Amino acid sequence: MTIKVGDKLPNVTVTQATAEGPKPVSTDEFFKGRKVALFAVPGAFTPTCSAKHLPGFKQHAAEVKAKGIDTIACISVNDPFVMKAWAKDQGIDGEILMLADGNGEFTKAIGLEMDGARVGLGQRSQRYSLVAKDGVVTQLNVEAPGEFRVSSAEHLLENL
Repeated sequence: MTIKVGDKLPNVTVTQATAEGPKPVSTDEFFKGRKVALFAVPGAFTPTCSAKHLPGFKQHAAEVKAKGIDTIACISVNDPFVMKAWAKDQGIDGEILMLADGNGEFTKAIGLEMDGARVGLGQRSQRYSLVAKDGVVTQLNVEAPGEFRVSSAEHLLENL
C-alpha cells in the first residue's frame, strides 16, 4: 500500500553518506523531532535527477528551511558511496543530507517502488517529494511516470 498524508513513515534502516563514511540510521531516529523535506530520485547521476531535481533543492535550500523545514534529504535506491560521489559532483556541502536506500527497503515499505529494468536500472524509487513532521507525512507529491513537476523544490515550496 502506498503511503499517504497522515501516515507515519515506517522504521527501516537507511544509510547516510557522510564525510566519515557510510552511517546506518533508522528512519525513526532520522525523522524524530524534526520537520524533514525528503525527495526521492530514481538514480544518482541520471539526467533529470542531476540536471533538475537535486540542483533545484540545492538552489532553494535556504528558502525551504526558511519555511520551517529543519532538514532537507535526498534518498535513492543507490549505495552510500554513489550518493556521496553524487553529492561531491553536485557541490552538495551539507545543505542536503544524502540517504542511500541500497536494498530499496524504505522505498518498498512506503509503496513507491518502480521497475526500471526496461532501461537497465532494476528496482528503483519513483520520483517524489514529501514533508514529514516527527515522522508523520504532512505533504506528499508523487510524480506520474516520466514527469518532473510535483516533486520539485519549487512545487514543495509553494505548498509549505
